[in-house]
Amino acid sequence: MSAFFASIPAMIVLTGALVGLAAVLPGTFLVLRGSAMLADAVSHAIVLGIIVAWLATGATAGPVQVAGAAAAGLVCVWLAESLAASGLVKADAAIGLAFPAMFAAGVLLINLNARNLHLDADAVLLGQIGLVWIETVEVAGVAVPRAVMTLAAVLALNATFVAVFWKELKLAAFDPGLAAALGFRPRLIGHALLALTAVTAVAAFEAVGAVLFVAFAVVPPATALLLSDRLGTVVALAAAAAAAAAGAGYAAAAAWDVSIAGSMACATGILLAAAALFAPGRGALAGRRSARAARADTDARALAAHLLTHAGDAGAEEEAEARALSDHLMWDAARARRVILAGLDRGLIRREGALLRLTDKGRAVAAETRAPHAGPP
Repeated sequence: MSAFFASIPAMIVLTGALVGLAAVLPGTFLVLRGSAMLADAVSHAIVLGIIVAWLATGATAGPVQVAGAAAAGLVCVWLAESLAASGLVKADAAIGLAFPAMFAAGVLLINLNARNLHLDADAVLLGQIGLVWIETVEVAGVAVPRAVMTLAAVLALNATFVAVFWKELKLAAFDPGLAAALGFRPRLIGHALLALTAVTAVAAFEAVGAVLFVAFAVVPPATALLLSDRLGTVVALAAAAAAAAAGAGYAAAAAWDVSIAGSMACATGILLAAAALFAPGRGALAGRRSARAARADTDARALAAHLLTHAGDAGAEEEAEARALSDHLMWDAARARRVILAGLDRGLIRREGALLRLTDKGRAVAAETRAPHAGPP
């Protein structure tokens, strides 16, 4: 065990994975509530809370910093909600006004008052995940990085909160009106969720910075929602995606000598892109297959309707030839061939030499297709 905690790569990946696991728990519900941007707002607003708490107390860590940062996050949300309620701007614009102002104020205070403090703009954005192994605490005779202990405690807090309030969080995310009617107070639940997000952001702040925290809080849940409709499965998949991004991101950073936090954030985006392409049912490729299948079904029905329409005409034989599909339906030869094959596969038509004939099934489908478009008797 001591060898594991003495391994620098293992501690970096473990720190990233703990941030990801802790962030996706509140992040999943923020994404479901349509409030994903609030994770970004909170993660930036806490900078002002951290520096104000330091100016007031001199504390650079501990409960005072956590309380100050959480308060700043809630103030940011309150400002955004107040601006939106005024009717002067829309909700998304209100968030975009509130958190950059608080973030900028925090950075200015750092530059003016904390030049000798180990806190700068680069650390705010990208953190120092590559250095988490330096500061350790002794646990059962084993030196464990302080960041690992802090993030493990926050993960336990988040998991406990989600487990205890699972029903309330689920109902408030999917139907806040019903949640309010049942007395679950979805607004209070939302504020508690944001406070938890702020605490998680503070714990992750020094290690991974604002960018990676937001990436972990938003992108893995968005990825999981492409893969499943069941909330429990979504949370599990989001956690797995975050842990996988931490490992893959570190491997890429080590191979290419680039930012570790940036690589982990990019890894979350790559997983999202893969899900967007290959997710069954919702992915782009599945969508294209569904669209092709729907188009083939529509064309096969059109062919059946065409044959039924001309079944009693004087030129029925001519209309039943394959070339009529190009001449009369304006289909090119390749499309006509595909439609004929689709009609044969579906059992709608059969061949009689050069002619196409409707089967009983094809006649029924054609009658059903024509019915909505039929004129009055």
